[in-house]
Amino acid sequence: MKRLAALYDDLDATNSTNAKVDAMASYFKSAPPADAAWGLFLLTGQKLKRLLPSRAIADWVRAATNTPDWLFRECYSAVGDLAETVCLLLDSTANIATSSDAPSEAPDTPLHEWIDRAQHLRTLDEPEQRAALLGWLAALPGTQRFLLLKMITGSLRVGVSRTLVERAIAKAANIPKDHAAHLLAGDWKPTPAFFEALMRGEGAAGDAGEASRPYPFFLASPIDTPPSDDTLGPTSQWLLEWKWDGIRAQLIRRGVSTHLWSRGDELLTPRFPEIVDAAARLPGGTVLDGEVLAWKGDAPLGFAALQRRIGRTALSPRILSNFPAAFIAYDLLEEGGFDLRQTPLRDRRARLEQLLTTFGSSRLRLSQRVDAPTWDSARSQRELSRERGVEGLMLKRLDSAYASGRTRGDWWKWKIDPYTFDAVMTHAEPGHGRRAGLLTDYTFAVWDQGKLVPVTRAYSGLTHDEIKTLDAWIHRNTTGRYGRAREVKPERVFEIAFEGIAASTRHKSGVALRFPRISRIRDDKPAREADTLDTLRALLKARHGEAKTDQQLGLFGEDA
Repeated sequence: MKRLAALYDDLDATNSTNAKVDAMASYFKSAPPADAAWGLFLLTGQKLKRLLPSRAIADWVRAATNTPDWLFRECYSAVGDLAETVCLLLDSTANIATSSDAPSEAPDTPLHEWIDRAQHLRTLDEPEQRAALLGWLAALPGTQRFLLLKMITGSLRVGVSRTLVERAIAKAANIPKDHAAHLLAGDWKPTPAFFEALMRGEGAAGDAGEASRPYPFFLASPIDTPPSDDTLGPTSQWLLEWKWDGIRAQLIRRGVSTHLWSRGDELLTPRFPEIVDAAARLPGGTVLDGEVLAWKGDAPLGFAALQRRIGRTALSPRILSNFPAAFIAYDLLEEGGFDLRQTPLRDRRARLEQLLTTFGSSRLRLSQRVDAPTWDSARSQRELSRERGVEGLMLKRLDSAYASGRTRGDWWKWKIDPYTFDAVMTHAEPGHGRRAGLLTDYTFAVWDQGKLVPVTRAYSGLTHDEIKTLDAWIHRNTTGRYGRAREVKPERVFEIAFEGIAASTRHKSGVALRFPRISRIRDDKPAREADTLDTLRALLKARHGEAKTDQQLGLFGEDA
C-alpha cells in the first residue's frame, strides 16, 4: 500500500503528463505483480463492488470522533467527497474510539492483502464491520487511509486517463502503446499471472478473456472548419458515412462465442440477444466495429428508445418487441482470425461489404455510404441529418489504417449544430472532487404561464474563470438553502445547447434533454426574455410528431 500511496502523492503533485507516465511506469516496474495488478485495476478507473454503505461509514466516523451530524454534513458539502471528508476529520482528531480488539495494521501491508481484507467486509455483521474499519483508519497514515476508503466506497479518481495508464504500461513493458491498449481492453482479472504476462507483452495463458478481447477503438476528431478540396482533398479520397446516434461497439465472433463490447469496455452481450443471434451466422475469427442502435423497419428509433435497453439484462417481450436493436457495421477489424487493422480502409470496406452480403440480416446491417461527389454535396446531405435520425457525417480517409485512440487526420466527425435555447439559472450546487469548493452544477428554467419551470441541469461549458466569477455572484445572490443546493435570484440568462429532446413523464416540464451544456452566458438578455416551455414543446412536436404522446413514444413509463 505504501508504494501506491507514494504514487498517488506523485500524481497529485504534478500536471505534467510525462511526469505522470514516468511515475506510473516506475510503479509498475517496481511493485510486486500481485500489487501492481491491483494498482493497474484501480488506476484504469475500475472499482470493487461497494463493500459498505456510505451512510454507515459516515455515521461510524461521526460517532467515533464525536462530530455533530450537522457539522459533518456541512463539511461534506464543502469537500464534496466522502473519503476526503473522513480523512480531514480524522487528521484533525487526536484519537478515534475503536473497540479494544480492533486490529493494529503495519503500514507496509501489501496492497493485495488490503484488497482481500476489504472484500472480506461483506462476510461480517455490522458491529464487526465497524470495528474493522475504524481500527484500520486509526492505524493507517493519511494517504493510505484515503486510498483504503476510496477502494471501499468507489473508484480512485486519481487524475490520470486510461490513455496515460496505457502509455505507462507500454513504457514499463517496453512494448508499443497500441499493443498495451489492446492487452488492457475487455475483461481482464487483476492477477499476478495477468500482470506478468502483460509485462512480457502477452496475454495471460489460459485467460478466458483472450477470446473476447476487443481492439482499442479508433476515435474520430471533430472537424474545425467545413471541409473543402483545399483542406482535405477531393471527396473521392474519403469514405462518407452517417454519424449514427447509438452505442459505439465491437461485435466479436471467435470460435462459437459472441461478445459485444462498448467503447467503455462494458460487456453488452446479455442486453442485446437479437444481435447475438444474428452474429451466430458469422464465421469464427470475425471482429466488426460499428454502432448499436434501436432499429425498427429501415430506420433508427433514436437514442431515447435505445435507453430503454441500456442497463437491462432482464428483457421483457414487450421491450424486445417495441425497441428492437440492430448492429450497424462500418469496419472489419479481423477476418478469419487475422488482424486487418493495418489494411487500408478501402480494402477493409470491400471485405466488409462482401461479408455482410453473405451473412448480414435485419439485425446485422452494413453502414450506408453517403454519395457526395463534392463537399458542397456533402454539406447538403449533412443538413438532412436530423430528418434521418443521425448526428451528421463521418469522414474517413480511404487509405487509412485502423489506429488506436484519437489520431487526427484520417477520421473526422462533422456533426450538425446543436439545438439551443435561453434559460434562467434558478439553483446551484457544489461540484465534486476537485470542483467541490465551487458552485458548478446549475439548474435552468424557462417560462410557462408567467412562472419559471425547471427544464434541465448542466455543469459543463464554462471556463474556470467564468465558473469562479459565477460562483462569487451566486454567493452574493443566494435566496435559500436546501441541503447542498442554493436557490438564487432568477436574473442570469444562459444559452443552453443540447443534442436531442424527448417527452418525459418524470420531469415537471414534460421534456428531457440529451447532453445539455452551457453554450454561453447571456448577460445581454434580461430574464424576462428567456425562452418559454412552448418553444421546447414545439421542438418536441417537430421531432416526434403531434400524435405521439409520452407513452406512445415509449420513452418513459412502467418499464423505465
